[in-house]
Amino acid sequence: MLKENYHQVEKNITEACKKSGRKREEVTLIAVSKTKPAEDIEEIYSEGQRDFGENKVQEMAAKEEILPKDIRWHLIGHLQQNKVKYIIDKTVLIHSVDSVRLAQTISKEAVKHDCTANILIEVNVAQEETKFGVSVEETLPLITEISELPNIKICGLMTIAPFVDDPEKNRPIFKKLKELSVDIAQKNLHNVSMGVLSMGMTNDYMVAIEEGATCVRVGTAIFGERQYIKG
Repeated sequence: MLKENYHQVEKNITEACKKSGRKREEVTLIAVSKTKPAEDIEEIYSEGQRDFGENKVQEMAAKEEILPKDIRWHLIGHLQQNKVKYIIDKTVLIHSVDSVRLAQTISKEAVKHDCTANILIEVNVAQEETKFGVSVEETLPLITEISELPNIKICGLMTIAPFVDDPEKNRPIFKKLKELSVDIAQKNLHNVSMGVLSMGMTNDYMVAIEEGATCVRVGTAIFGERQYIKG
């Protein structure tokens, strides 16, 4: 079942790319494996998938230890400063940086581990009170400050759009993030690239691709509903 789900998502991505005149290789599918067992990840891995996303630091670290070393792990959930040290050398991209203090901690740990941390700035485009991320207006000042930190590379932007019944409702959100990335790219800031646009999830990833997403974070459409442990 998982394999069929995965190939359906791949097919949808290809169609969305075709519709918007883009090449399939311009979009990275991040299979969001949070709460899912290692066996499920291995099943999708066997189909050629290498980019996986996790929300929780402990879960990523535990899976990284036992799963193939060529998996590219993406930390897509909110990151607490005291957890940075556990994943700094295990993740290819941190999608959820939304403060100078968090960036400073990432930079400090990256220096310690002698690595470069690739990060995205999380923008709360829809201004939802329940979500993390900076406002559109705060994004450039934040990027300007973070760009001066050592061992850190700003690779682009990320947003979590509202959960909606009709994916078309999120099109303006994705459009806005794309416009923001273009504006920032034109500033030619040191140590800042706007090559990555992480937006779109199970219910709206095709619309996100049409609006310029380079990373889509798809979990439920591949792995099914999440199993949360109560207690």
